[in-house]
Amino acid sequence: MISVVTPTYNEAGSLPTLAERLALALAGREYELVVVDDGSPDGTADVADALAARLPVRVVRRAGKAGLASAVLAGFAAARGEVLVVMDADLSHPPETVTALVAALDAGADLAVASRYVRGGGMEDWPLRRRIVSRAACLLGGLLVPVRDATSGFFAVRRAAIEGVRLNGIGFKIGFEVIARARARRIVEVPYTFRDRELGASKFGRREVAQYLVQLGQVARDKALRRI
Repeated sequence: MISVVTPTYNEAGSLPTLAERLALALAGREYELVVVDDGSPDGTADVADALAARLPVRVVRRAGKAGLASAVLAGFAAARGEVLVVMDADLSHPPETVTALVAALDAGADLAVASRYVRGGGMEDWPLRRRIVSRAACLLGGLLVPVRDATSGFFAVRRAAIEGVRLNGIGFKIGFEVIARARARRIVEVPYTFRDRELGASKFGRREVAQYLVQLGQVARDKALRRI
């Protein structure tokens, strides 16, 4: 089974479209959409419950806004699949790319990362400031992990590659954490085009930048300790 985990906070407007497009993309495959909602005041969790009447949607309700990375880890704990996919609910990650990520695992990869920075990938409708910050973050992360899009939050991983691995729930770059720590013998990057959200507001801010820098330091320290 494929478990698609999406953390949500005020994504009631985009979630139905995500669920419908995902159903078309994964037609013929056994899958579930695990929505981990951090107490969205716009009723996102209720929207997800309504979708569950006709689509394979499950809802994990959390009492408050505890962070994207920890939401993904909660989704992993609730998921039933042997393939775990993580994506945003705001449609910046095209559901159709999930099939390519899963195909990469079917072909032998342990981890497939949707990438903006390989041939065929790119970005649309994103402010210049965010592009610069993203590129700088990826360059820093690339010093520690073997991918070009080190901060991608859109990926598929075999459950076996992270079973028993301690993943830090800090911040919002859970993709970087998984890439750095998963027991993945083969990692591939799959191109996709990132599109800025059409609905709702971005959760990105200075706090998230600071948490990413802390995360980089922790991964660098742990890699250094393993070499001693």
